[in-house]
Amino acid sequence: MHKLPFVVALLLLSACGGREPLRPKPGESMPVAPAMASRAPTTEELLTPPPIARPERVDEPLRRSEAREDDRFDLPPT
Repeated sequence: MHKLPFVVALLLLSACGGREPLRPKPGESMPVAPAMASRAPTTEELLTPPPIARPERVDEPLRRSEAREDDRFDLPPT
């Protein structure tokens, strides 16, 4: 029964997030445009991770039972 106030407090705290767009602090400006860029990136562009941050998997798993090649990095512990 003593967990109920804690759960209610967590739910209320999670519901109080900001809903307005991000802006720089008063007196500060957005980051300058990168070299060779035609314009400065927007807030959304700055917050979107580049594709290299989460690359796609390119190797295929084994589809049927095949003998694996020797792995020269699969060494026993020393």
